[in-house]
Amino acid sequence: MSEQDNRKVAPGVQKMTPSEAFVETMVANGVTDIFGIMGSAFMDAMDIFEPAGIRFIPVVHEQGSAHMADGYSRVSGRHGVCIGQNGPGVSNSVTAIAAAYWAHSPVVIVTPETGTMGMGLGGFQEANQLPMFQEFTAYQGHVNNPKRMAEYTGRCFDWAMNEMAPTQLNIPRDYFYGEIECEIPRPNRLDRGPGGEDSLNEAADILADAKFPVIISGGGVVMADGVDECKALAERLGAPVVNSYLHNDSFPASHPLWCGPLGYQGSKAAMKLIAQADVVIALGSRLGPFGTLPQHGMDYWPKDAKIIQIDANPRMLGLVKKIAVGICGDAKAAAVALTKRLADRSLACDSSKDDRAATISAEKEAWEKELNEWTHERDAYSLDMIDEQSKEPGNYLHPRQVLRELEKAMPEDVMVSTDIGNINSVANSYLRFEKPRSFFAAMSFGNCGYAFPTMIGAKVAAPHRPAISYAGDGAWRMSLMETMTCVQHNIPVTAVVFHNRQWGAEKKNQVDFYGRRFIAGELENESFAEIGRAMGAEGITVDKLEDVGPALKKAVDMQMNEGKTCILEIMCTRELGDPFRRDALSKPVRFLEKYKDYV
Repeated sequence: MSEQDNRKVAPGVQKMTPSEAFVETMVANGVTDIFGIMGSAFMDAMDIFEPAGIRFIPVVHEQGSAHMADGYSRVSGRHGVCIGQNGPGVSNSVTAIAAAYWAHSPVVIVTPETGTMGMGLGGFQEANQLPMFQEFTAYQGHVNNPKRMAEYTGRCFDWAMNEMAPTQLNIPRDYFYGEIECEIPRPNRLDRGPGGEDSLNEAADILADAKFPVIISGGGVVMADGVDECKALAERLGAPVVNSYLHNDSFPASHPLWCGPLGYQGSKAAMKLIAQADVVIALGSRLGPFGTLPQHGMDYWPKDAKIIQIDANPRMLGLVKKIAVGICGDAKAAAVALTKRLADRSLACDSSKDDRAATISAEKEAWEKELNEWTHERDAYSLDMIDEQSKEPGNYLHPRQVLRELEKAMPEDVMVSTDIGNINSVANSYLRFEKPRSFFAAMSFGNCGYAFPTMIGAKVAAPHRPAISYAGDGAWRMSLMETMTCVQHNIPVTAVVFHNRQWGAEKKNQVDFYGRRFIAGELENESFAEIGRAMGAEGITVDKLEDVGPALKKAVDMQMNEGKTCILEIMCTRELGDPFRRDALSKPVRFLEKYKDYV
């Protein structure tokens, strides 16, 4: 009998406490790790986590616990679970659950609630907890009777996996106690298919006539474990494959058909190639608006191409872009079905495969050359900053050169998370992966403080893989306290901190739109490496370009061979990339006389 079998409760109706029903239902769903901060509201259940084979990992802040659950689920493909004290504990997690929602992560947040006899009386730590999470969950299970504890717990775990989204399990704190009779429900998982026959056949006919097909490999390919199937479809068509925004791990970078990511700070090669498409296959992508905006001065989205969109959620089909065919299906299964339909057909694109391959190679070579030569940002403000900082004591490194050196030094099988911010966004051009479930970003929610705790959760799920987070100094100040979680609970992670002493993304808006009037954007920081050492981690400060790669390798070696967390602080110039939200800002207009100079 396997260890997993040993953890299963005997079938049939049994006498137990609601706490036991809650814990045993989690065991039936394969839960081995829970992130959170202990609280009196769920202490009766927490007391039996350990004998049930569940590790409770205490964190520093509840937002971190939900980010860790997100990272855990994105690496493992299973549930990530977090829990906190009722009221202020669980409300601290709202931001992170929102990030998990936009990442399609099957996180289950358990929210113990004030006791039923005190509800509505304004008691200690009382809050109406369901509305807090309503917008960011696929299902909210409120236990309305202790006898239904296992039922609601099981449903939350089922819906999280079947909807690929967070769910909330809300439990009045007095409902953990008592005596009930219940049966632990078996997990109920959907078996997703490839989509409807008619839509698949129509898509195959469109592809048969395509002369320059391009595949967008999205997050759905990763979640479906469908990278190999995407490769097979791409090879049959000879189609260039671009990654959807912030899904750089959805196609192997070493493959000759890989072209890099679309979207903000993405690959010019990918953009130039998709601009030539007459048919686009959006495989497991919702085609989010921010991921297809003009970039590098190019409005690259092909206006006349036929779009075949494949998504497991029918609500996404045709939502953002006009499509020719929508296929509601699993990305992996749909890719297999389309490849079979095209296997023995004569395709219009067959005769031009060699020419297309040459075009792909040339565009990629040109982009790599440009990246190699793009050593610093070229606008006047950045050049001023470079000149100004050259007069300061110490050395400051150009972010693009740093990102290139980090890329070269990346270990095999690496996992990388990126926070929101200017340098992290520029990193989109430099992060390449060979396998899925390797790259994690805050997606469309874009919250600061995301990367480090998410990578801690990823490391718990895959302790054998090197784990590296990227954050600017602003975002790092929101999450650095979780260094203590790494040290105290033996979860070694390498944290790269780009120390440029500013809120870079917003400061760039002040440069381009507000006459360089810098308000609230400057940061004065102590040494983050020294702060890390004070917390019990290792710390390395880098201010020479030739030291960047060796420092990363040293930090990863400490992580993998010595079990040590390391804060790698890289001193960067204040030069800035393109503004993060050029699409959402415009030149200011002022009507009142006293503000006329502020345009």
